[in-house]
Amino acid sequence: TLHVLGLGVFDRAVSCVGFSKSNGGSLLCAVDDSNDHVLSVWDWAKEAKVVDSKCSNEAVLVATFHPTDPSVLITCGKSHIYFWNLEGGGLSKSEWMFGQKMGSLLNEKGGGVMGDGGVGEWMRHGQTDSGNRITQAVLGAHDGGVFGLCALRDGTLVSGGGRDRRWCSGLPTTLQGLRCAAWTGDVGTEGIRLSPAAAPPADAPRNRGWVWKGPQPAVSPFRQGHVEELWGLATHPSRAQFVTCGQDRLVHLWSSESHQPLWSRTIEDPARSAGFHPSGSVLAVGTVTGRWVLLDTDTHDLVAIHTDGSEQISVVSFSPDGAYLAVGSHDNLVYVYTVDQGGRKVSRLGKCSGHSSFITHLDWAQDSSCFVTNSGDYEILYWDPTTCKQITSAEAVRNVQWASATCVLGFAVFGIWSEGADGTDINAVARSHDSKLLASADDFGKVHLFSYPCCQPRALSHKYGGHSSHVTNVAFLWDDSVALTTGGKDTSVLQWRVV
Repeated sequence: TLHVLGLGVFDRAVSCVGFSKSNGGSLLCAVDDSNDHVLSVWDWAKEAKVVDSKCSNEAVLVATFHPTDPSVLITCGKSHIYFWNLEGGGLSKSEWMFGQKMGSLLNEKGGGVMGDGGVGEWMRHGQTDSGNRITQAVLGAHDGGVFGLCALRDGTLVSGGGRDRRWCSGLPTTLQGLRCAAWTGDVGTEGIRLSPAAAPPADAPRNRGWVWKGPQPAVSPFRQGHVEELWGLATHPSRAQFVTCGQDRLVHLWSSESHQPLWSRTIEDPARSAGFHPSGSVLAVGTVTGRWVLLDTDTHDLVAIHTDGSEQISVVSFSPDGAYLAVGSHDNLVYVYTVDQGGRKVSRLGKCSGHSSFITHLDWAQDSSCFVTNSGDYEILYWDPTTCKQITSAEAVRNVQWASATCVLGFAVFGIWSEGADGTDINAVARSHDSKLLASADDFGKVHLFSYPCCQPRALSHKYGGHSSHVTNVAFLWDDSVALTTGGKDTSVLQWRVV
């Protein structure tokens, strides 16, 4: 971190920022999410605010400097577009009213485009005889707000609509040859965002987690990610593959090598947890409603649906020998199933009752003779899967070899907790399959790497940043070549090469 601006200044979130273009980027403009949506200009190197002004009572979506004049700024958002002049230690504005939703983009000559159901070009004062005005417009290109505007390197402007599922492209200098197309297939109905791809003139608009790519107008689905909070992560027992699932009800099976989803499936409820059968042919997915499903990993067909209680299923885990399935719930119970036919047939054996809070993590013994659980009140309990009874003898579990280490509480992992840490600061841990490394995921966007076992208080670790949200889960691929982490609100999956 080089500089931190606005401590004690911004009332709420900072909704948009932009560096000045023509003076080496020495100024930074920002709009906060307060009721007045205050526009401020900063000398970021000195961490000093130059000036600020109330911007709008409505949401502000874009704040940017003019590409050739650092004294001119443009903001736009719901029902407005403002041109600001930075002079005499103050900000003065002129206003354009142009419908309900605004998008704005400046080209290298200082012109710009905007839209609400249409796209157009404006010229600022000095380029025309009549000041800031719209010089051209194509109305009716979109039905509703224009959520995304992107200028490609060849000068083509691409616009993305909101829920009209349409995108359009054309040359902004003339707005001639405007071509429009609608999204097809089951790709969601959310607003479209656009960005230039690495090899122009291709573009990659986004639509409910989908990335589309291709020369216009023949774009096609390229990749779909997650669009809501992401918690579920599981790695394949023998392949460079992993599964993610989240609140958006999407389940993706990914190839770690190609970074592409091998298949994607929508389930009925928001998902929270996942686990592979040791054969890799069946996947269990737990949801927030108490329902959990079994999926065929080759065909992604639904194998079975089961319901245990009405609370969130925080963990689903097959035993190493594939004979049992443990389902940990927020109703404080662990439901145990016997498993046959390679994971395709399960029968409830019983339920483990003893925790006084919700189940958070679960690990099996290497020989499948028992499993250990953590709960929300920081309890550690051991269980016999054949009887669903608690094992109360410490001697009986003292020398157990564990197949995994995902529990955040236990003798082999207690060094991951820093001094003064809250019991909820660490969301997940994972041990490498060679039992040499331990990775943790915390609430502060960091991934920590320790030596395993991690038995020394406040053990030293390597700390890595990358997520812009709390890190919700972590796992190693079957060969320990890669560690995987999921971000909650950033909805992303990061791959970390183990070196």
